[in-house]
Amino acid sequence: MVYRGKEKLSVEIKLSDGQENSFIPSYSSLDQIQGHVALTAHTDTKISQVFITFEGVVKTYVEKMASSSPTSGRSEAFQCFLRLVQPMEDVAFPDAGVLKADETYTFPFTFAVPEKLLPQSCDHGRDNDAVHQAHLQPPPTLGDPLTAAWGKSLMDDMSPTMAIVSYAIRARIINGKKSNGKLNITAEDSKKVRVIPHISEHPPLVVQDGQDDDYQLRKEKPIKKGTFKKRLGTIVMESTQPRSLRLPPPRTEKPCPVTTSATINLRFDPAQPDAQPPRLGSLVTKLKVATFFASKPMEDIPSRSSDFHYSSTKGIYVETLTLSTLCMASAQWEKHNSPDSPPRRDTAHSTPSNSNPNIPTASSSYKHKLPYYTTHILVPIILPGKDDSAGSGKKVFVPTFHSCLLSRIYVLDISLSCHTPDASITDPSLHLKLPIQISAEGSADARPSISEDEAQAIARREAGDFAWHPRSVAPPSPGYTEQAQFPSFAPPTPDDMEMTTAQAQSPEPMEAGMASDIRRSSGNVRAHADVAPPDYSVHTFSRSSVSSSTG
Repeated sequence: MVYRGKEKLSVEIKLSDGQENSFIPSYSSLDQIQGHVALTAHTDTKISQVFITFEGVVKTYVEKMASSSPTSGRSEAFQCFLRLVQPMEDVAFPDAGVLKADETYTFPFTFAVPEKLLPQSCDHGRDNDAVHQAHLQPPPTLGDPLTAAWGKSLMDDMSPTMAIVSYAIRARIINGKKSNGKLNITAEDSKKVRVIPHISEHPPLVVQDGQDDDYQLRKEKPIKKGTFKKRLGTIVMESTQPRSLRLPPPRTEKPCPVTTSATINLRFDPAQPDAQPPRLGSLVTKLKVATFFASKPMEDIPSRSSDFHYSSTKGIYVETLTLSTLCMASAQWEKHNSPDSPPRRDTAHSTPSNSNPNIPTASSSYKHKLPYYTTHILVPIILPGKDDSAGSGKKVFVPTFHSCLLSRIYVLDISLSCHTPDASITDPSLHLKLPIQISAEGSADARPSISEDEAQAIARREAGDFAWHPRSVAPPSPGYTEQAQFPSFAPPTPDDMEMTTAQAQSPEPMEAGMASDIRRSSGNVRAHADVAPPDYSVHTFSRSSVSSSTG
């Protein structure tokens, strides 16, 4: 609550949508935010306008470190990507625009969290249209410790102080304009809300082997008994991007654990026919949380973290969480005696061409006609909850998103150790870095709000009164096909030549009957394709467009 000027005016925003007593009101896409603004004046106060808005803003800054000077600078960015204005009825205002002392005036409001932003909210240069569509997705609340809550507990959304996404309902009381032309704001108030929009799972990323250090879908490792001993073989570890981790709606009281799984395919190519595969050790799964931020709009979706290091306009903040540690000593290898093995290919096309998609392609050092061994590991992936006892229970997750100034991505880091017999060196380990998405469900009872004209148009269409009708693609009736013939291209007869020559020398125009006789002179009947059959008509339909505007 803020007071300005000599007037003492109390402004309070109250919700009436069932979240009046919520510690942090939370909403998803298409959810309605309902409530009212209560004004109470201690003395008679004149006002000219009550301005109620629902706003979403992004704030970022990047520290610019100077190498030759102890001073440093900062580049900042601010974007108001969403502003919905509540229309006001004239009857809601007091007589003559004067609030009487010690009386309370209420101004109701209703907002709906949009599914998409307006195109003008992303008007900077872009590499492709996919970036534009991603930037039109409303980002989730991020970086504000007062809104990163679960129930009545404050949580950590693993975002730096340099990046903030916030939503709020703002009420400003205006009394005319100042001498400089700006609005004279008598009092104002704001109420923060938490928004986790509905975000669907996107197609998997295409990762090229050896061209992206942030992701690794396949790894090969030579296995030796010791430092100066012969190589036993090569072990191959391969996987694909798992399904997304799907967050429940933000107002779910007792959410189920957020889970998915990843399948790890292993292959051992022995260097000698009698070499045995190594015994597997522990498998550690970690989740890398990366927040990309910039002080100028990003023209592409961040894909390489190295591009954000040592930049004066871009930055990256990373946290890593340990999800699980599993013992793989009981994993059993399966021997394959097939002499044929598909050749090694890029990770982007790592699906083997044999009948079993769970068998990785051969390693670069594989010797054909030798047996090889395979095994498979199903890795459960569970996000820590608020009651998790492993130290990660105070973490709260937001879905993967990309906006003009901010992006949040997740990477699954899987490490597997192996034990070789009689090894005198450290046990070898293999690492995979898999891209993984976190998506979010919307509220089950959320429905798009439509105008009365749109509702009537939908009702007419469902009733069958819509102007457009299905077009028939059935073959024509026999009456139009049995008598039709293709035109004849036979050479003209001497009689035809004489008649044509005579007609060309005649100064009188040819009559319609003569022209019809000439067409029939060759003994063939040509169908008149340019003449419409009986009871056939061409209609031109006009459809009125229904336009809607968002305040």
